[in-house]
Amino acid sequence: MTVTTEFLISSLSLPLVSLAKSLESNQFECVHGLCLEHDSRVFVIYLEPMEDRSEDDLLAFDEVVEATALGRSSGKDVFQITIELEDIVSEAFAPERFTATQMEPTVVTPEGWYEKKLFQNYNAFNGMRTRCEEYGIEVELVSISQNQSGDDESSQYGLTDRQHEALTLAIGRGYYESPRQVSTEELAEEMGISQPSMSSLLRRGERQLLTSALGSQPQIDSLSR
Repeated sequence: MTVTTEFLISSLSLPLVSLAKSLESNQFECVHGLCLEHDSRVFVIYLEPMEDRSEDDLLAFDEVVEATALGRSSGKDVFQITIELEDIVSEAFAPERFTATQMEPTVVTPEGWYEKKLFQNYNAFNGMRTRCEEYGIEVELVSISQNQSGDDESSQYGLTDRQHEALTLAIGRGYYESPRQVSTEELAEEMGISQPSMSSLLRRGERQLLTSALGSQPQIDSLSR
């Protein structure tokens, strides 16, 4: 299961926010490789022609150490710039800490960076958010949606394969009948796990199904526990 997320990250340490503040449009798009290499310092930025910015204008910002005009693409002026990143930004975005794929260019605004990324699951996103917050970088979730894959029911409802297996067994053995036809101890024995592990699988699976059905997926903190 993968999830598509949209979120705003904010910190005084984020580069290029001051550039966005100086623009008439108050925003611009950029492409960077921080989700692949935490010390990636090369950014490609796309500015509206009306902003009329030169290489020297960009070099006037403290964090910009190099700037090269690449021409125009899709009606926008394109520059390649090299940024001096603060250490907390490099550390917070260390790619070995989480797996994410950039889906669209980052939109830099005076409030921070607006990003749209694909994560392996809810926990991966939550891990990224926790990691950023440890370094004083705030992550404000805008939206999150689960990506369904065909008719795979476990992916469709956000269940892990093990949760799906446990719930399917429980339903088949009459665990949810009244009165119950089987105990968690018996189910655990069939799955070759302990009774507490079986109870945990059922509880988390039930919670995920309810979350999916009630449409409260954005409440990431509760899903990750």
